[in-house]
Amino acid sequence: MQNPDEIIHQPVRLKIMAALNTLEAGHWLEFVVLRSIVDTTDGNLGAHISTLETAGYVKVSKDFAGKKPRTRVKLSPQGREAFGQYVATLHAILAPQDLDSSN
Repeated sequence: MQNPDEIIHQPVRLKIMAALNTLEAGHWLEFVVLRSIVDTTDGNLGAHISTLETAGYVKVSKDFAGKKPRTRVKLSPQGREAFGQYVATLHAILAPQDLDSSN
């Protein structure tokens, strides 16, 4: 039996990945929107995004919207694949197993 991806399995990172996975491939989500979805502090969210970015699971864009700084996040193709594998692993763990193979 496989173990779930430990990078994704942490609760805040799981929420981030799940929220980003709802977007179409290549679409960005603004940091402030993601913060409200995940319901955490700026610093906590930033640290978890950094971990996901280091793993190659998310891409981060920092720019300006007018004169205001803006940070946006999206799943990378690798992140989308990793999240799909994570969900499949959980399904395999939770699926009923035929433990009596003698029948």
